[in-house]
Amino acid sequence: MATISREFIKAIPKPDLHVHLDGSLRLATLIELAREQDIKLPSYTEEGLKKLLFKDRYQNLVDYLKGFDYTTAVMQTPEALERIAYEFAMDNFEEGVRYVEPRFAPQLHCNPATSLTDVFLSVDRGMARARREINSSPEIAGGDPPFEYGIIGCALRMFTGQFSNYYRRLVEIHPSTPAEDLYGLTSLDLVRSMVEVRDGKGIPIVGFDLAGAEKGYPAEDHKRAYDLAHKNFIMKTVHAGEAYGPPSIFQAITDCHADRIGHGTHLFDSSMVDLPTQKERERYVQALSQYIADRRITIEVCLTSNLQTMPQLKQIAKHPFAQMLEKKLSVTLCTDNRLMSHTTVSDETRLAVDHFPISARKLRDIIIYGFKRSFYPGDYIEKRAYVRKVINYYEKMEEKFGISEG
Repeated sequence: MATISREFIKAIPKPDLHVHLDGSLRLATLIELAREQDIKLPSYTEEGLKKLLFKDRYQNLVDYLKGFDYTTAVMQTPEALERIAYEFAMDNFEEGVRYVEPRFAPQLHCNPATSLTDVFLSVDRGMARARREINSSPEIAGGDPPFEYGIIGCALRMFTGQFSNYYRRLVEIHPSTPAEDLYGLTSLDLVRSMVEVRDGKGIPIVGFDLAGAEKGYPAEDHKRAYDLAHKNFIMKTVHAGEAYGPPSIFQAITDCHADRIGHGTHLFDSSMVDLPTQKERERYVQALSQYIADRRITIEVCLTSNLQTMPQLKQIAKHPFAQMLEKKLSVTLCTDNRLMSHTTVSDETRLAVDHFPISARKLRDIIIYGFKRSFYPGDYIEKRAYVRKVINYYEKMEEKFGISEG
């Protein structure tokens, strides 16, 4: 059996179902836009920014998130959003990604000159322009799987008035409203906007997400928003189990109707379950993982990101991804943030193959199931036809590189 080489990994069609647009800018673009918009950066060289902001290792999640202050700052105009989305799509396709679901919190990009609708339309223009260019190539015309995408809107578990112009105005207008009520209100407002833009503008908005500080900011604050998304046939994913434990994942599933879980890193950590005895805690974790397995709730695994933001995770081989594979959970490999983590889907796949028991057959299952569990914007018949093209192309690459299913 031939080795699973870097060349093979790059050549196979891949999905990325968990990737933040504001965490995936080109460094050169960040610098150029900052100069144009007179936004101060810690450095105006790529080397300087890698040393000060976008590092190989971070102290913790807070350190990791500092870079977003600068990326979101340059994403306040329709022109900048369109450019960043276009480059993001082209960068993904260049490394073999055929389907991607960029997620972002549009309320971070709103200002008096840019509405929520403007944000969605601008991102879609960039993605659609890239898709047209890519799919007009002879290879795609010849039957190879085309490049496709769906957009995921993110609400934030918590915020302050310093997060953006939108949040500042909201806090000023509602000075007496409890914070947790404001959190839920903004989420509900976002879902309403997503439905209006999807149905009124034909934008491929496919999913709703909840991101941000997890511990102390429960998903139940956003239940009404998830209920509305559910009733309007918007698919649901939730950042859960990244900075908190199994109860956060349970809440995402029960209160938010989650179809997928973002990260899920602490799924098996019984020490984070508030029950009297260790036996009860272990039983809870076992029941939860069994529930996830039975219902094929897909976990969006981000290996490099977790390694960078969790100081206690010293070696990638200790990542709970190993247990996820052992228990045959539905998993898909994702980048989280291509800039912050200096990674690609190809890099994440290589990391997984090098450190976990993944055969060629298992790799094929992980990759293809990622496409199947996507929130593909077309109807079911169109999605089946698209996945069939992906499978055919994958098998073509296996034959080209001499990869058997052993």
